[in-house]
Amino acid sequence: MTPVDSGMPSAVGNGLCSCHVCRLVSRRSRFSRHEHCPRCGATLHFRKPGSVQRCWALLIASYILYIPANLLVMMETGSLINYRKDTIVSGVVHLWKTGSWMIAVIVFIASVAIPLLKLFSLTFLLISVQRRSHWRPRQRTRLFRLLEAVGRWSMLDIYVVTLLAALVQLGSLAVVKAGPAAVAFGAVVVFTMFATMQFDPRLIWDPLQKEDIHD
Repeated sequence: MTPVDSGMPSAVGNGLCSCHVCRLVSRRSRFSRHEHCPRCGATLHFRKPGSVQRCWALLIASYILYIPANLLVMMETGSLINYRKDTIVSGVVHLWKTGSWMIAVIVFIASVAIPLLKLFSLTFLLISVQRRSHWRPRQRTRLFRLLEAVGRWSMLDIYVVTLLAALVQLGSLAVVKAGPAAVAFGAVVVFTMFATMQFDPRLIWDPLQKEDIHD
């Protein structure tokens, strides 16, 4: 593995920053508080202002909402002879017991494991940048890219409930309804996606450049 070269020149070191709106790279003085992009007029920042604080706020909200998302009813299914109310976990257990092992595994990974891993990974990234850690910046950057990629697939439970509700409501002998956990779960997914968007991965590399940048 190629070692990380902390002596490489950085954009900030050369007075360059990228506009967060149009992505035009411009030269900006580090001592000037307000400069604007010459193309779109947006205010230029070396780093996303308040990135860590906003990311923490969204992450804490996600942790709080993760509790009702897993304790409340996710889906209600009913027919002439049976009526069930399932949380995410009880739904996975029911799928497993009825022989739908593959679906149970997919739902568990997408609806339980991935959201938890996203929450823990974002927490780890935030703590590491606040402690100005030098530990494996390349791997942490890859972890961030992975979080960006998997975020949208955490909505699997919502997709399943929506599709089943749309399909079953076409008949008159069965019903499928989304429970209150669907709202909380959707909010967890959206908040973690917003938190990932707010996180500035360049903060991972700043300690190696010995740069402390405040915008």
